[in-house]
Amino acid sequence: QVQLVESGGGLVQAGGSLRLSCAASGRTFSYYGMGWFRQTPGKEREFVAAINRSGGSTYYADSVKGRFTISRDNAKNAVYLQMNSLAPEDTAVYYCAATGAEMVVVAGAYRVWGQGTQVTVSS
Repeated sequence: QVQLVESGGGLVQAGGSLRLSCAASGRTFSYYGMGWFRQTPGKEREFVAAINRSGGSTYYADSVKGRFTISRDNAKNAVYLQMNSLAPEDTAVYYCAATGAEMVVVAGAYRVWGQGTQVTVSS
């Protein structure tokens, strides 16, 4: 089973960009579909983006489509989330997660989670 560690969060002004990284341990990273989720206090974890095992297919929540890009590098055991045109409503803790399935939008289907990284967008 992989372990996941996110990085790259921080404070950015509205309209700015951030790139989140998620480093995975273990030799089986390419077996997992990967996803990014986000959560704000008092709310459920929200699906952001998913990518299949090979990286050839991606899927996005409507709220981030056209602004965020998910990618992965199986040689580096990493998945990324490029976030552009950030808005205050994107403020959240962002989590990467791994699932044995692919292109899954339901948080409960993901078996492994990182610790999260805070993204704060100021207006």
